[in-house]
Amino acid sequence: MYKALVCCRAGMGSSMLLKIKADQVISENGYPIQTEHGNLDSLNGFSGDLVITMDDLADELKDKVPYALGIRNIMDKVEMKSKMEEFLATK
Repeated sequence: MYKALVCCRAGMGSSMLLKIKADQVISENGYPIQTEHGNLDSLNGFSGDLVITMDDLADELKDKVPYALGIRNIMDKVEMKSKMEEFLATK
């Protein structure tokens, strides 16, 4: 089981909506990913495998986390599924 942190800069509405959609995609496809929600401060001490966030923030985090999955459109489950499959293919 992979551990993912779903976050944005503030840890407010957009990342919570992103977590809900990510959990839907994970459940619908049976992906071995467990999510938790937070903000950038949650990265301190995070020992998981994956960070799911907005596309612009993922670019900033790519060298600071094991794998940064950036989503352009929070509502686009097809995009999210595709990017999660890319992550799973690396493992």
